Amino acid sequence: MTTERSMTDHGFEQFLGEDKLMGSRCTGCGVLFVPPRAVCIECRCTAMKWVEMNGSGRLVAFTCIAIGPPSMAREGYGRDNPYCSGVVELKEGPRVVARIEGVDTKHPEAIKIGMPLRVTYLHRKAGDSPATVLAFLPS
Repeated sequence: MTTERSMTDHGFEQFLGEDKLMGSRCTGCGVLFVPPRAVCIECRCTAMKWVEMNGSGRLVAFTCIAIGPPSMAREGYGRDNPYCSGVVELKEGPRVVARIEGVDTKHPEAIKIGMPLRVTYLHRKAGDSPATVLAFLPS
């Protein structure tokens, strides 16, 4: 049952591994957070519940990165192959930072603020363990 998972980054990552984008809703004032928070920053309530997002949104900010962390270099990203990170405003309202896939990072002028996006999940290995990266694609 989804409500039994801890309202932590670990719980959020477990859902990503199941291809679910989850957030937390404050039962006191109704504010929604993605990634989830254990305490509402609006009313300080600690009664939060898991809610699943529908996975659609729009791009509100982005950057193309040519020199990234070692994990991105291992995936083949670098000066000749930048990757895109962006802020996505979800249909439900919260904003989340994620990778933006399926865009031409060598021509960032072609990436448009406001473009519609849909969630995708990038399943990777982190050492011997599986890991899932939150990403979005143009829809």
